[in-house]
Amino acid sequence: MRSKKKEMPSWKQLRFSQLPLRYQLSILFLLIGIVPALGLGVVVNFTVDRIVERQVEDNTLQLIGKVNQSLDKAIDNLQTITYLAEFDEDVQAFIHETGTVRDPRQLTENMSAFFQGFTTLYPEIAGIMVVSSGGAYLSNEMYAYSDADLTKEEWFKQAAEQKGIFTVIGHPGNRSVTTHVNYTPEEVISVARSFVDSETQDIKGVILIDLKLRSLSGIVRDITLGKNGYLMILDKEGDKIYAPENSVLRHFDAAWFDDNSSGTFNKQIGNENFQFQYQTSSYTGWRTIGVFDTGDSALAVREIHFYVVCYLFIVCMFGLMAAYVLSQSISRPIHHLMSLMRKAEKGDMTLRYLGDRGDEVGQLGTSFNRMLQEIKKLMTINRQKEKQKQEAELRSLTAHIKPHFLYNTLDTIHWMAHKQGADDVSVMIQSLSKLFRIGLSKGSHMIPLSQEIEHISSYLQIQKTRYRDRVECHIDIKDDLLDCYVVKLMLQPLVENAIYHGIKARRGAGTILIKVRKQEEVLIITVSDNGAGMDADRLRQLRKQLDDPLATIETHNEEQLPGRSYGLLNIQARIQLTFGPSYGITLDSTQGEGTTATILHPIVTKPQVMLDHVMEEEER
Repeated sequence: MRSKKKEMPSWKQLRFSQLPLRYQLSILFLLIGIVPALGLGVVVNFTVDRIVERQVEDNTLQLIGKVNQSLDKAIDNLQTITYLAEFDEDVQAFIHETGTVRDPRQLTENMSAFFQGFTTLYPEIAGIMVVSSGGAYLSNEMYAYSDADLTKEEWFKQAAEQKGIFTVIGHPGNRSVTTHVNYTPEEVISVARSFVDSETQDIKGVILIDLKLRSLSGIVRDITLGKNGYLMILDKEGDKIYAPENSVLRHFDAAWFDDNSSGTFNKQIGNENFQFQYQTSSYTGWRTIGVFDTGDSALAVREIHFYVVCYLFIVCMFGLMAAYVLSQSISRPIHHLMSLMRKAEKGDMTLRYLGDRGDEVGQLGTSFNRMLQEIKKLMTINRQKEKQKQEAELRSLTAHIKPHFLYNTLDTIHWMAHKQGADDVSVMIQSLSKLFRIGLSKGSHMIPLSQEIEHISSYLQIQKTRYRDRVECHIDIKDDLLDCYVVKLMLQPLVENAIYHGIKARRGAGTILIKVRKQEEVLIITVSDNGAGMDADRLRQLRKQLDDPLATIETHNEEQLPGRSYGLLNIQARIQLTFGPSYGITLDSTQGEGTTATILHPIVTKPQVMLDHVMEEEER
């Protein structure tokens, strides 16, 4: 069996405005709630990266600065010792080779005791040696190899070149001096200063001090940067003064450092990236370097990122739940109302919205209930009107039987009167016969205007027989309007009112003017008289009754309606039932001067037009 392929939705159906309301609300709530949270998360992550990186760099440089201060202080103590030694009388006697005038043994003992005092006070000093320009030396812990000329040693030369300026040698390297403890060159740091004759500027000797490296390494060894970072100390040439055993580098290229006293650079060593932060001591010229694994330095940032992501995840989940609940709470009652409306469209008017919401949705439901009640009420009224209309048509059809017999009998009387020479009786009987014949009109609801004029003429002929010269009537109508169709028998009640309530109530003869004019697509038919007219209260009462003729007729029977009311209301009801409330009768009257009734009637050239209008009204 061939399966049907599911049709893909078109782009028009995927437009935002074409989506169901609950989807639109969910999308809007998500955009309002989650997008700002995501933006905040991105900004926080970016800001945290920069702030943490800057704070780590600043804190590391501050720590390196403190380490440099400690190193400088340790080296400065050695410089102080060199000055103290220079001013010692025994040392002066030794370097000026005036020891011959003093007991050499006593001089040696005194200087050894002098140096021993320093090593006792500063146990980190490995040894102190004073070498004269002649190559003789004295020391407490240090001694030279047997035939070595210490004045040719590199450290001696460096100190001599500095002319009394304290010189940091660093690791001593290859030299002809050792200690009783036999420290290796990597275990000590050497400093030296030459003694210069103030008068001749000649070098009289050099004092050499070895400092145990552990005194310096103790300052930096226990400092850990981040998780695995560490500090190391380099001399001016980039060679190691101190580095931990796990140091990734033993020598640094001087080109890696810029001219600034401090800075930061990154290097890839092996498969790992390292960050180096350094600061140079202006006193010793040494560089203290902090070494980080960039992965370790980003650990704190990653931890913050983890918390931010967790926060965003919770916000997104909460936003999804809130969007779903809010969209459902709004769209569900609206969807319920739509369901009720669809059922109401199918004719079920018994449905009601039973929600107790006080918001706009609840008000919409209340309005929906009122609308159903009004529609049900209007349907009841329409059914009643339709029933009354059918009953009226039945009564009209029944009433047509009697006029047929009556105008046939009148024709017989007319011919008998004419045969016997009673012409006035014959004319009156003929007019009465036409009156009934046109009134019957084969049951048609509308007749040509020419028949309506013939009908009113017959009626006036009968009335003139009765009132003779008291009533004078003029009809003003153009021939091209005679073929228009009008509602049957609408002029007779107006003329009858003009005679009985206008002319009859005044003294002397009266005139009735019937005038028909065309204005755009409307016939304007006026019936005016110069009779007694009516007062303002009566005119206002009639106009009010004409505003709703059916209601007035339904609430009052013909006997209860005074004078001219019933005929006017009958015409008004028939015209408005046929063509709508835009057409009908308007009244103007002045007491003592007369009354004018104006009929607005659409121009109808075919009876079918009237039927179409009735169908349209029924469809509405």
